[in-house]
Amino acid sequence: MMLKRCVMEKVPNIITPPPGPRSRALLEERNEYVTPGVYLVTPIGIEESKGAVVRDVDGNVYIDFTSGIGVVSLGHCRDEIVETICSQARRYIHQCIHVANYEPYLKLAKRLTEITPGSFRKRALMLNSGAEAVENAVKIVRQYTGRPGILSFENSFHGRTYMAMSLTGKWDPYKVGFGPYVPGVYMTPYAYCYRCPFKLEYPDCGIICALHIEKSILKTQVPPRELAAIIAEPVQGEGGFIDPPLEFFKEVKRICTEQGFYLIIDEIQTGFARTGKMWAIEHYGVEPDVMVMAKAIASGLPLSAVVARDELIRDSYPGSLGGTYGGNPIACATALKVIEIIEREGIVERSSSLGLKLRKRLEELMERYEIIGDVRGKGPMLAMEFVKDRKTKEPHPEAVNQIMRSSLSKGLLLLKAGLYGNCVRLHPPLTIEDELIEKGLEIIEASIKEVS
Repeated sequence: MMLKRCVMEKVPNIITPPPGPRSRALLEERNEYVTPGVYLVTPIGIEESKGAVVRDVDGNVYIDFTSGIGVVSLGHCRDEIVETICSQARRYIHQCIHVANYEPYLKLAKRLTEITPGSFRKRALMLNSGAEAVENAVKIVRQYTGRPGILSFENSFHGRTYMAMSLTGKWDPYKVGFGPYVPGVYMTPYAYCYRCPFKLEYPDCGIICALHIEKSILKTQVPPRELAAIIAEPVQGEGGFIDPPLEFFKEVKRICTEQGFYLIIDEIQTGFARTGKMWAIEHYGVEPDVMVMAKAIASGLPLSAVVARDELIRDSYPGSLGGTYGGNPIACATALKVIEIIEREGIVERSSSLGLKLRKRLEELMERYEIIGDVRGKGPMLAMEFVKDRKTKEPHPEAVNQIMRSSLSKGLLLLKAGLYGNCVRLHPPLTIEDELIEKGLEIIEASIKEVS
């Protein structure tokens, strides 16, 4: 394999300024046949990927700090994963769980109920995407409770289908021109401590962002008897890797319990060891009633899941959940292999260690460069928020765009995020080599220095 030879020689290796001529040709083809609604972060065409290394069609070799937005957490094209895919494909590719049972789906459902938080009995449902999992989680709690209302958080992202989009707490770009949205959705501020919506400081705030739900939302927007659930990301992903104080989710869960509705935790981006624990909600000591997961679950194959309390899902109306492709056997077999590798190789522990190293380095960068206003996240799921002035906290998205371009030119793939598009987020494969982490961080610092 050509990429393996490149990896042994030099990484990164930029031989023509990206985008090179072949990448530009692909861009022209994309611009002619693909809608601009399908946004493109990096203007290169990929030819081959392995581990934490990507090669484009022009022969440039990059370090990947994106993991396909947190999907290939065990690295691109891991041999063991590829062989699992091939082995299952030789047996059967598709059966449809509505037509006949098949073992990979059933085994995965059992494993997911075993490895998710909660000492209570659970059941699982497999689907195709994160947004589809969110949609079905909402269907489950609405059907069980007979209540229409769902409370979500500002600055959240839950997907692009209509219910998931309606639950998303940011309108640009996800909601532009798509109204009206699904009814029965309500919004409340999240614990974005760096930009506290209540203009208070933690810990003196008394976790008012959580208390605001019972003191205001349930009195001004929706009565508790009409609310089925609260949905939340334990660390907001597209919102800029915002991790709330440790008390936050305990208060949210208390409110759910006292008021008689349920807690849906969206682990689509945070799950499968991304935050230094198997599930990000474990940092907060809370057991969700429903969890949704996707992205890293099957190392790049389309698969998602809902895991819910048995009481919520065991009597769901026959035929009201699922779908033709949900729980594809190849994807399910791959997910089982992903879980096996995570447990066998201590990936959770590796993630925790990587997170400590990355946070230390990012905090050192913040000490050196005034343009960095905040460093936050859990484990290696970390972000830097860039500002024009630390006192005013005026967002600096222009700096982030320049850092992205500069890092690409030096051989590093990065992602941005945040309500104002002013955050650089790190999403390297959890199996990335220490040498590549160091090189990637050096590129980031060099790029920050250029705009400081």
